[in-house]
Amino acid sequence: MSSIVVQRRVLPGFNLTLGYTLLYLALIVLIPLAAVFLKTFSMTLAQFWTAISAPRVLASFRLSFGMALLAAFINAVFGLLVTWVLVRYRFPGRRLIDAMVDLPFALPTAVAGIALTAVYGQNGWLGAPLLAWFGIKVAFTPIGILVALIFIGLPFVVRTLQPVLQDLETEVEEAAYSLGATRWQIFARVIFPALAPALLTGFMLAFARAVGEYGSVVFIAGNVPFVSEITPLLIITKLEQYDYSGAAAIAVVMLMVSFALLLIINAAQAWMRRRSAKDAS
Repeated sequence: MSSIVVQRRVLPGFNLTLGYTLLYLALIVLIPLAAVFLKTFSMTLAQFWTAISAPRVLASFRLSFGMALLAAFINAVFGLLVTWVLVRYRFPGRRLIDAMVDLPFALPTAVAGIALTAVYGQNGWLGAPLLAWFGIKVAFTPIGILVALIFIGLPFVVRTLQPVLQDLETEVEEAAYSLGATRWQIFARVIFPALAPALLTGFMLAFARAVGEYGSVVFIAGNVPFVSEITPLLIITKLEQYDYSGAAAIAVVMLMVSFALLLIINAAQAWMRRRSAKDAS
């Protein structure tokens, strides 16, 4: 007699699981985003353009997106170095440093902002020497915003790169070295192509977090219009003034720009994967 094999699923069937997934995404993501777009429909095209093209709004856009991109780039460079040290070397305190990388995840953003302001203020442990020796003022300037965005974005790069680097076979590097490749050639032609998709993902995650960051930035920024006022703060200011349509218009622009950058990054990742697969074949 042929035995009947019964497949037991941990989760319900595909249709039910898909239904719950779509419902969850609709309630948490799609409906709130749609509400933001619908709120702008109460405005005419001229009113929408006036709301998003005001000099104060444009200044906040330049500051928020510019600092987010710069912080994500810095985190991509130094996040790769931190990941390399944590994965490839064994030293006393490595586990402690590895745990400290996740500190921005666990620390409330307001607490992080207050701590950074205290450290980088004019009388802080780091702020006072920087101001006295180099004339660099960090707190209540755009530099302070950059420091806060680097702080909250670093874990995204490290935690994205870490499993990829751990799974990278060192035998391939040893083979390249035995064939006469230099250390730089091994990194540029063997290691970096394997890490590039994950590095790009970490860069995008850090950028996305930085663009919408509020709690850790608002304390150290100074919030001076045209100088250190970020877009999320401007949105809250609009809401406090009961200008819901204006706040929604600014939010829509941020959402569209972030979504466009996300599409570009995803296209670049797909191109890298196809190129890696082609080179491997």
